[in-house]
Amino acid sequence: MEYITPENEIALSGARILCCQCAVPIEPNPSNMCVACLRANIDISEGIPKQATLFFCRGCERYLQPPAEWVVAALESRELLALCLKKLKGLNRVKLIDAGFAWTEPHSKRIKVKLTVQGEVMGGAVLQQTFIVEFTVQHQMCDACHRSEAQDYWRALVQVRQRANNRKTFYYLEQLILKHKAHENTLGIKPKHDGLDFFYATENHARKMVDFIQSVLPIKCQHSKKLISHDIHSNIYNYKFTFSIEIVPLSKDSVVCLPKKLTQQLGAISPICLVNRVTSAIHLIDARTGQVCDVSATVYWRNPFQPICNPKQLVEYIVMDIDILKEHEKKSFPGQGMVSNKHVVADVWVVKASELGLDISPVHTRTHLGHILKPGDTVLGYNIGDSNVNDANFDKLDRSVIPDVFLVKKFYGEKSARRRARAWKLKHMAEELHEGLSSTNEDYNDFLDDLEEDPAFRQNVNIFKDENKIPVDTDEIDPSLPRITLAEMLDDMVIEDVDMTEV
Repeated sequence: MEYITPENEIALSGARILCCQCAVPIEPNPSNMCVACLRANIDISEGIPKQATLFFCRGCERYLQPPAEWVVAALESRELLALCLKKLKGLNRVKLIDAGFAWTEPHSKRIKVKLTVQGEVMGGAVLQQTFIVEFTVQHQMCDACHRSEAQDYWRALVQVRQRANNRKTFYYLEQLILKHKAHENTLGIKPKHDGLDFFYATENHARKMVDFIQSVLPIKCQHSKKLISHDIHSNIYNYKFTFSIEIVPLSKDSVVCLPKKLTQQLGAISPICLVNRVTSAIHLIDARTGQVCDVSATVYWRNPFQPICNPKQLVEYIVMDIDILKEHEKKSFPGQGMVSNKHVVADVWVVKASELGLDISPVHTRTHLGHILKPGDTVLGYNIGDSNVNDANFDKLDRSVIPDVFLVKKFYGEKSARRRARAWKLKHMAEELHEGLSSTNEDYNDFLDDLEEDPAFRQNVNIFKDENKIPVDTDEIDPSLPRITLAEMLDDMVIEDVDMTEV
């Protein structure tokens, strides 16, 4: 049973009452006041601040989201509106009906937000009110920008150096760092003449980078520290740490001359070998026998050796004839180590491409490329017989073990046509860093060619589809040209701004 109160009786009869403040006839309500008097006497937005401050970093164009997070938000975006509403502490005591930006001049450093809220007042009456909150934008540098601006902020430095004629090993190291995200804690990266400098805030972050490089490349590391300050009362020392890393001065497709003692340790391999790959160890192959071996960083620095020929000295040769070696002929090889299953040893007769057509007899040599070469092919190699090699290990060799021509890899036609057919790309840590690695782009293009030709070499590299690449007619592409399949490519993620008017 519902009891009839005086208010219910008035409401049921349809009568009107007078406002207790201004005596205006109104519909009965729990407060017995008109809307004007309610708004004049009661302010539901009283606990909500009408002015607030937003902190903006001009370096990275981000706003501070307390306590210490910096977020990217465009003007009049949903992200900025959410950030403004989080700054209002008393907003949880009322019900938010609507929120939006009121127009202000973009350079005024003022952001106005128009809010519509509802709140319950005396006697259970619900009052709706609209008001504007003005936010003042103040400049404050974020931690990341502060670290980059402060010259003496870093506490640890990792110096990576390689004294070589090309930078293909550095390009490979860059892709490994990107794949494993080893540069997340880096404050800054600066290119140097012989390498890169990585700056860190703590010694532990620098040691992690050193351990990562040591796990992927054969290196030698030296550690030093410098005293910056010392508090004699609390016995606190402030140091700056420096890690100096030297990468072996070898790269893919270099020819080396091994010391005699090292050749005996590696299974009586030939002293003149080709650097097949440089990963956590140096992978060598003997072109005469197909014998392969791995030289670790410890073994290399105990018996160091230098390249006698570099990829920039490669010469084009034309294959005139080729003869694959039989099994009984291979058994006469003096080597005792492991033989590669991917390569085939063959006798080859070649002529320089520049001397083709002249009355010159072909030069005989032995190569490990018998599985891909045929008469008429173009192959790149070193003319060791006519080269002036300045190496102590090379001078001690018998002339009979030194080949006149050392073939390295097959040449697949014009480089420009091959680059046009390349429908993939690589990411870089920074474009200015990428330009600083080499004075020219030839080393980088050779690195891309190596990725296409060697599937094992590109296993640790993230390769992305190049959406901006114009497709090339398949008739112009050589079918024998090594290519990277679509299954090996990753989709390049592009984050685009969402149009708020369409949402």
